Amino acid sequence: MTTESNIHRDSRLAKLKTLQEQGYNPYPYRFQPNALAADLQQKYKDLEAGADTEDRVVIAGRALAVRNNGMFIDIKDQSGKIQAFCHKNHLPETDVERLKCLDVGDLVGVAGYVRRTPRGELSVAAEKFDIIGKSLQPLPEKFHGLTDVEARYRQRYVDFIMNDDSREIFKKRCCITSAIRRWFEEHHFLEVETPILHSIMGGANAKPFVTHHNALDMDLYLRVAPELYLKRLVVGGFDRVFEIGRNFRNEGIDKNHNPEFTALEAYQAYADYNDMADLFADMIPYVAEKVLGTKIIKIGDEEVDLSKGFSRKSIVDLVKEYAGIDLLAADDLPTAKAMAKSAGVNADDCSCWGKVVQAVFDEKVEPNLIQPTLVMDMPRDVSPLAKTHRENPRLVEHFDAYIGGMEIGCAYSELSNPLEQKERFDAQVAEREAGDDEAQMLDEDFITALENGLPPTGGMGMGIDRLAILLTGATTIRDVIAFPTLRKKD
Repeated sequence: MTTESNIHRDSRLAKLKTLQEQGYNPYPYRFQPNALAADLQQKYKDLEAGADTEDRVVIAGRALAVRNNGMFIDIKDQSGKIQAFCHKNHLPETDVERLKCLDVGDLVGVAGYVRRTPRGELSVAAEKFDIIGKSLQPLPEKFHGLTDVEARYRQRYVDFIMNDDSREIFKKRCCITSAIRRWFEEHHFLEVETPILHSIMGGANAKPFVTHHNALDMDLYLRVAPELYLKRLVVGGFDRVFEIGRNFRNEGIDKNHNPEFTALEAYQAYADYNDMADLFADMIPYVAEKVLGTKIIKIGDEEVDLSKGFSRKSIVDLVKEYAGIDLLAADDLPTAKAMAKSAGVNADDCSCWGKVVQAVFDEKVEPNLIQPTLVMDMPRDVSPLAKTHRENPRLVEHFDAYIGGMEIGCAYSELSNPLEQKERFDAQVAEREAGDDEAQMLDEDFITALENGLPPTGGMGMGIDRLAILLTGATTIRDVIAFPTLRKKD
């Protein structure tokens, strides 16, 4: 804390002491406002300058500006701002004394009548004034707000107080989650919850976080995905299930990645990845319209009409289009690496053909996918949970969904053959033993579940934080997460 901050805090502590010595509690148990600023602004929008009403209201919020020794206070509540007019002729003497202890940032309650000042400002003329939350920390400078980016994320509560844009982004993000839930419920999906602590890491290729359970004396993994448990539920006869919850991946942090993030996964029996493609095309514009009132969004200078759905292109065709190489023509790994090199991509560290395809795609194709695109038919050796493609055994029925050059989700025709799934897991275990710490582990109970019979199933997953980036116009995932993961403050 800076010397200047200490001086401000000492002043506020002195005012707190004064209030307490007066027998006043500036931290009451409850307070009951009966009006919101935005509702009052709307109701009295036609009230003429200088006019008084006989309408009494009680408002509460944070004092963002204090002028003329407390005569005028700008109060901000959850809906917006309104002015309180606190004239000593209208207040009890004790309340006038209380005003002397008011600081910007304090939470206040005001009871009085509605009026519009001669200068045209809608106000509540105070007949009762209370401090209902004495702030001991000064807010950032009024006109500049909390501009230090690191401080904004580290003290997010202050960011939300000062920055209306941050509040609006977060409110929209909450509405996005609500609209997603509504869409799935309207389509007869059952919302479920599955474990976050896993004894076996699976459901996605990712590096997990590890914790320890003392009573059982065993290490557990924070889940990287709920997929294997959700498919167990489909085996159990729940034909349409979805889950919205936190996943945890021990990965780098950048504008699209946070170690803990909110994901949606959904599974539908008797469906395949084509049905999931239709789901994406219907659900995302539905959410956009519910949250934004439109299905058209702006990404940079480009307009994206979500109502037009997704184009569907295979990953190898996209690589051919943007990198000029046909990796399906590569019969072995050295040939694939050589072809990647000819396109300007270093694939020397890739351990299989599919990873070469993915490396070239990531570098040459992904940034170009601004319009909604489903990247279809992924390589079999990098997608261990999807059904082998019905026309090409080197591929699987798996697509990734892209908007704005960013992957927002994926979907599979889920692998239901337990014997083939065991082979895929064994290949993943071999990758893991060879040093790939993101490869999946063998989950024998999941194999047993499949041996009980999984119907033909389509499954999908989507990052809610990434969809929120697109629909709010945010530039980084940190803006759409209330409390993003940050480096420990030195």
